[in-house]
Amino acid sequence: MLESKIQSKIVKKLTEDGWLVIKLIRTSIAGVPDLMALKEGKTIFIEVKQPKGVLSEIQHYRIAELRSKGFEVYIWTDYQVDYEFKHKDKDEMWF
Repeated sequence: MLESKIQSKIVKKLTEDGWLVIKLIRTSIAGVPDLMALKEGKTIFIEVKQPKGVLSEIQHYRIAELRSKGFEVYIWTDYQVDYEFKHKDKDEMWF
């Protein structure tokens, strides 16, 4: 499945679950994750990848930077599997 289709599925499901989802397209900072989701005072960032997708060097850097500032950042390949798994053990989704 194309990343764009995976991303659309994730956005739809998060929105249905009450999240405000913002696609971060062409930001002034390279390597920023694809999505920012907001709900009840919580902010998470999501980088969407195909199952065998690989993060670029700048994406690794930016994810580490966001985490060092206290944000939760996840790399998801699908909504249903990753979202439910994330809530079981948050640390397993931190790459």
